[in-house]
Amino acid sequence: MELLIVRMCIFEYKIYCMQTILLLLISNSFMTYAWYGHLKNPNLKLWQAVLISWGVAFFEYCFMVPANRIGYKTFNAYQLKIIQEVITLSVFVVFAYFFLGEKLRWNYAVSFVFIFLASFLINWGISICHNLWYFKILGLHNIV
Repeated sequence: MELLIVRMCIFEYKIYCMQTILLLLISNSFMTYAWYGHLKNPNLKLWQAVLISWGVAFFEYCFMVPANRIGYKTFNAYQLKIIQEVITLSVFVVFAYFFLGEKLRWNYAVSFVFIFLASFLINWGISICHNLWYFKILGLHNIV
């Protein structure tokens, strides 16, 4: 019975992680377009670009807020922010390359690797055992 409860906690943890990452991917896709999409059309007047970007950014918030609320169940705020930045940069690299037609230079790639390392370091200790609150609540902390 205890093993079943532990497996259910692990499954719940993975669901929260995957939901958070998926919502952050969607959110950052909207935000990247809101921030940089208008660069593709320099003929837009500034006020038009601002209004269009603002309209697109609304949808970013519709995904970002739930991502952070769900993610905060398994990550702390620092971890969420670093994960979000890695996702932002990943989405931006694809966007800049395919939508804006910009090349990825070696120094940009190295910078990206350092930020990826930051994500690894801040989340290094994350495992099911790292989130012992599941087990403490259930009174199962002695079996881990």
